[in-house]
Amino acid sequence: MFLNLLTRRNPQLLNAAAHLHAVGQLPPNTFVIDLDAVERNAAAFVAECARLALTPFAMTKQIGRNPDVSAAVARAGISHAVAVDLEDAFGAASGGLNIGHLGHLVQIPRQQAALAASLEPLYWTVFSDAKAAEAGAAAAARGKVQDVLLRVVAPGDRFYTGHEGGFALDDIVAAADRVDALPGVRFAGITTFPATLFDATTCSAKATPNRATLTAAKTMLEAAGRTDIQVNAPGTTSVSVLESLAAAGATQVEPGHGLTGTTPLHAVEDLVEEPAIAYVSEVSHFHNGSAYVFGGGLYVDPVLGGVETNALIVAPGTDAAATVQRRVAMPAAEAIDYYATIGLDEREASVSVGDTVIFGFRPQVFVTRAQTAAISGLSTNQPRLEGIWAANGSAPLIPFRPSVRTTDRITP
Repeated sequence: MFLNLLTRRNPQLLNAAAHLHAVGQLPPNTFVIDLDAVERNAAAFVAECARLALTPFAMTKQIGRNPDVSAAVARAGISHAVAVDLEDAFGAASGGLNIGHLGHLVQIPRQQAALAASLEPLYWTVFSDAKAAEAGAAAAARGKVQDVLLRVVAPGDRFYTGHEGGFALDDIVAAADRVDALPGVRFAGITTFPATLFDATTCSAKATPNRATLTAAKTMLEAAGRTDIQVNAPGTTSVSVLESLAAAGATQVEPGHGLTGTTPLHAVEDLVEEPAIAYVSEVSHFHNGSAYVFGGGLYVDPVLGGVETNALIVAPGTDAAATVQRRVAMPAAEAIDYYATIGLDEREASVSVGDTVIFGFRPQVFVTRAQTAAISGLSTNQPRLEGIWAANGSAPLIPFRPSVRTTDRITP
């Protein structure tokens, strides 16, 4: 999906990744991230959010909560993260970001409410009165009052299967009053997901019915006398959609793939954000005319549907960006992704065991066995590998140690 985009707009990332892998500094099954590009992308969000009076919270799950990237995002001016679950919150916090929003999409388990409260999130989303009471009890035990957002739902809203839940739109005013009556919590606003989705027919970002539900809820709450209502509106967040979100009443946005230039919009249109992430693997062996490529991180976010996956097989010392793309047979969705395969034939150049293989697709690193590695200095032609991290943002359990490269070759 995004390999063409990387080749056109960020060939330096491809070449740096290939070189670092070839010299033994970068292991296979690693997502490489252009730190300079992410910082520029984050700065673009900060500038546009300032213009529109929006508050951005960074989503870091899709890049494995890489702490080097979190630091770059913070340098650009996004100081707080949104957490998809409690584990994500601790991962982002350990990377140096404050927690701006948790509890959405995944509610906080009852026995972990105290842990969540210890992070002192700015906002905590709840789907029910019971969860609001749990958040309040945890905050009160710390002598705090927690601002909560209510997930609001209405007939016709769109949710991914398994994401459903929240307060009915026609009950939202009463729900806000009930929450305010609980100890330890204060009603602060409303949220949904997704407020924006990619429309494959028009190749554009479109408002979902959920966004209209947010607007309607805000109107009802204001009519009831409430002011300063926070409206959290995540989903397909790029700089290009911020103005329409602000016009709908949003006050908070949550760029994730926008920080790495991998929203669905980036696959069809050149936007201000630069592509900043690629997946690096290696040829393991050959069988029946195919090169077997190490997996572990081959989860392709299905938001764009069943698109084909291509990759580059890069020999040492060659220009990765000029390498011909090859079709990849990806593992079945129900299989463990030990390997992907790339068919070879006599018309193609020889390929070696150990050759670098580079993919460009939309990742969700936190659900994989992959690692992440940020490269700084690409904008000044002084690339530096900042570190290698596990998919949860911690140090890998098995440190990578450079090994002797095999010279075994095969000519199809």
